[in-house]
Amino acid sequence: MKAQIIGNSDVIQDALSLVSKVAVNDVTVLITGESGTGKEMVAETIFRQSPRLGKSFLRINCAAIPSELLESQMFGHERGAFTGAISRQEGCFERADKGTLFLDEIGDMSLMTQTKLLRVLQEQEFERIGGNETIRVDVRIIAATNKNLLEEIKRGKFREDLYYRLNVVEIHIPPLRERMEDVPALVEYFIADFAKKYNKPDLKISSAGMQSLMNFNWPGNVRELRNVVERAVVLSRSVQIEPEDFPEKIRQPGPMPGESSDDEHILTLSDMERMYVRKVLEYTGGNKLKAARLLNIDPKTLRAKLGQ
Repeated sequence: MKAQIIGNSDVIQDALSLVSKVAVNDVTVLITGESGTGKEMVAETIFRQSPRLGKSFLRINCAAIPSELLESQMFGHERGAFTGAISRQEGCFERADKGTLFLDEIGDMSLMTQTKLLRVLQEQEFERIGGNETIRVDVRIIAATNKNLLEEIKRGKFREDLYYRLNVVEIHIPPLRERMEDVPALVEYFIADFAKKYNKPDLKISSAGMQSLMNFNWPGNVRELRNVVERAVVLSRSVQIEPEDFPEKIRQPGPMPGESSDDEHILTLSDMERMYVRKVLEYTGGNKLKAARLLNIDPKTLRAKLGQ
């Protein structure tokens, strides 16, 4: 199953609309958001909808490569340029010519490498390390970061001129805890994917199981939710995923952000049930009949739980 951006929330729908607009226009895009929100998936979606589809799509994780090696990975090097450079090597910019280069976690790039990247963005040319030949390329850049680059600029960690070169269009992906109405759709998508992978085609999730997922604040965002669902699919012994198929922290979550852990502020079961029912109602766009069917309850019971 091809990875997709899943969600019915307004923020995700707005992001998808922006993705469609920028994909067909050859502009530089900066994707921002916490780790695990799906920034790489957004970059891949832009590429798949762009005129450069069919050309190279290369990825570099700037946080995973030591700074002294990142420059070589990006621009290549000549034989003898440094110890261990036994032959000429093309960098990602050369290999991505006419295609797209995704620079993930660009906020972790050193200032020296940022300077060289800025030149490529401005002039579309560079030299390999240890070389004198100027190489011209046509590469679209999509960058992503989990850092606040404006704060990094104030700290002297990121070049302001590079920031504005990268941020022609910004697409922000909010954390999952701020768009909990997307959880049911994400869960259904992941279950379908993993049920096929692990040969459990009839597997579903119970109302109690979904409620457990809705009550958690997901610090690891969509990536964490995906891992939890895959674990549940593997461990489930029936045709329904139940709360006991989840890790203990999911079954007994701590307070949501902004909530107190003091005894007088602990939510009752009725409060939690009402919150879950409202989330399902949001997911259905306010359709009470559909929400009642998803919850497997009578519409009158739904209204009662909402206090209506």
